[in-house]
Amino acid sequence: MPERYPAGVVYGLITVGALLAAESGLKDTYPETVGSIAIAMTLYWFAHAYADVLGLRLSEQRRVSSTELWHTFVQDWSIVRGASLPLLALAVAWAFGASQADALTAAVWAVVASLIAFELAAGVRSKAKPIELAIDVSVGTTLGLGILVLRVLLH
Repeated sequence: MPERYPAGVVYGLITVGALLAAESGLKDTYPETVGSIAIAMTLYWFAHAYADVLGLRLSEQRRVSSTELWHTFVQDWSIVRGASLPLLALAVAWAFGASQADALTAAVWAVVASLIAFELAAGVRSKAKPIELAIDVSVGTTLGLGILVLRVLLH
């Protein structure tokens, strides 16, 4: 479970899940797929941090210090960390010689499993009752299934 800035990790996980769901694996090579996902997640990280800083400047009508800027970029790095598990699944499948389409499917399933595991961990940590825990896990499952449906619809 991510300890620092868990929302960013979850956000990155969902974002990379949607990106992986959109990939077909039919035209691109493994390096192209990994590279495009890495570039997209880096741009997303920068965009999120930029939006946070610009939003602060607009709402508070002031300049932002370099310390605040650095803090925002460090905090939002968790978005990129969220992408690491599915990219690791993709790399492992590549290392074991899986087809790129199968590796992408494995990476998407890693996103689904991570969302369910995070919901389960959050429920256990909050000492949720069994019915509450079931609801928590069903939320993660539903979001994960949404990513799987996206994969099916796009392919």
